[in-house]
Amino acid sequence: MERWIEGTVSESIHWTGNLFTLKIDAEVEKFTAGQFTSLALDIDGERIARPYSYLNSPNQRPLEFFFYTATDGILSNALVKLNPGDKVWVKSQSNGFFVLNEVPKCKNLWLLGTGTGVAPFFSILNTKEPWERFEKVILIHAVRTLADLRYQEVVHSIRQKHKDQFLFEAFVSRERAPGTSNGRIPKALADKTLETKLGVDLDPAHSHLMLCGNPAMVKDSSDVLKVRGFKKHRRRTPGHITTENYW
Repeated sequence: MERWIEGTVSESIHWTGNLFTLKIDAEVEKFTAGQFTSLALDIDGERIARPYSYLNSPNQRPLEFFFYTATDGILSNALVKLNPGDKVWVKSQSNGFFVLNEVPKCKNLWLLGTGTGVAPFFSILNTKEPWERFEKVILIHAVRTLADLRYQEVVHSIRQKHKDQFLFEAFVSRERAPGTSNGRIPKALADKTLETKLGVDLDPAHSHLMLCGNPAMVKDSSDVLKVRGFKKHRRRTPGHITTENYW
């Protein structure tokens, strides 16, 4: 039976009015990069819980979570008010198959995320496995505004460590920002401008894609990719697309 343990907030970072990070000290069970746990608070006599992906890798502490405060999100609107020293419930056991040991052998790994959906990718990228398995690792992070584009210091650190093996491209949909692409990921996949800009071919023979975040991006991108010959990956029928929706 899964159990709740009491964690302590060690740091609360408010990036924008509705984007924030919590760092939490809690002795959770061993997890695999890319997995999620659940966080909870007791509100009006009821334990309100929701799953969240680890942003930290398994060997990093404290635990780190990246949040978007939803207008009607009871839990996220309570979590954003937490301060260092405050308590939060954490599920000890983690879950999920959005992990690299579910990804079949291939040459290039593409990680496509929107908003806070980039969290499990940072957990994965700060482990040894992707750099030992793939020739190229490509991270794509799509946000609405430049203010939403966070963790660029982590991107810089990964780039410095892995050089040309790592490629990164940011998409900003609601404004034009220097050094980023304007628009949405699905269109850039459809017209092949993304791979042209990065100089890496995206083809079923050599590529696997992990898509995480906004369900519209996940669906639209998957539809585009299927037209191009990619198929959803399943254990019994290996393919090229692994997905995880964030709501």
